Amino acid sequence: MKGTVAFPSSFIMTQDIQIQTVEKLLLPLLQDDIFLVSIKIKPTNNFKIYLDADSGLGIEKCIKINRALYKIMEEQGMYPDGDFSLEVSSPGIGEPLKLNRQYKKNVGRFVEVVKNDDTKEEGQLIAATEEGITLEQNEGKGKKAVTKQTDIAFADIKQTTVQIKF
Repeated sequence: MKGTVAFPSSFIMTQDIQIQTVEKLLLPLLQDDIFLVSIKIKPTNNFKIYLDADSGLGIEKCIKINRALYKIMEEQGMYPDGDFSLEVSSPGIGEPLKLNRQYKKNVGRFVEVVKNDDTKEEGQLIAATEEGITLEQNEGKGKKAVTKQTDIAFADIKQTTVQIKF
């Protein structure tokens, strides 16, 4: 392909350079409201790419992006012997939220927040700003039930996961 540069087989890229290179190839493939959450790589050149979308990310979109990115990486000659693999998916329900955009997407859902001091807060995520989040929590039962709102700064959050409520 015209304009591509093959990487010499003796060229060993560090993990950070590999991730940066794949990210540069990936970003033009992200259309509509799809955004990159993270890229992880195992020593076996197995790339795990986590994407999300404001309107939800179906498997068809993941497959399309996976195939397009795989083709580009082959054409670029990043791994001349084809010594790499790609997994493109959404982070999954058990994975912690990492980006503000993910928090905004999950407004209305129940979350568990682990703070830096390892205390936990559970409640409905009712707002997400650039500074932090607001949870709505119910305390007590029946006539004694009280609803309160708790603001938590992102600086105080260690991890937030979406909880499934039935």
